Amino acid sequence: MLDFLKSIYYEILSYFVPEKIEYEITGKCKKCGKCCNYMYSFDTYTPKEFKIMQFLYPAYKRFYIKGRDDKGNLIFACKYVTKEGLCSVYDKRLAMCKRYPLPKINYPAEMHKGCGYTVHKKKFSDYLKQ
Repeated sequence: MLDFLKSIYYEILSYFVPEKIEYEITGKCKKCGKCCNYMYSFDTYTPKEFKIMQFLYPAYKRFYIKGRDDKGNLIFACKYVTKEGLCSVYDKRLAMCKRYPLPKINYPAEMHKGCGYTVHKKKFSDYLKQ
């Protein structure tokens, strides 16, 4: 219970970040499936927190913890990705899957090597040019 309350507390704090940096994503999907096999959660740090997320959002039961990266971040994968990198339940995929990737995000991100999408950091000078 304490972990759950800590997660909510940190979620609330995350909305009060002093400087907002925007990242723009451009490109096209190559249907390689890497994004579905190697996902990161911006705010899930432990398997216990992931279980809480699955309890709060039952649709997340389609995901499982695949491992950790070299920085210790959890890596998630979807149970419904085929060997060819395609979604086996495409018509029933989650809204987050339909919208992925969002054209603009507010946190640092990288795309997988060989992905058709690219992340561009929007600098302050970019806003001045507009």
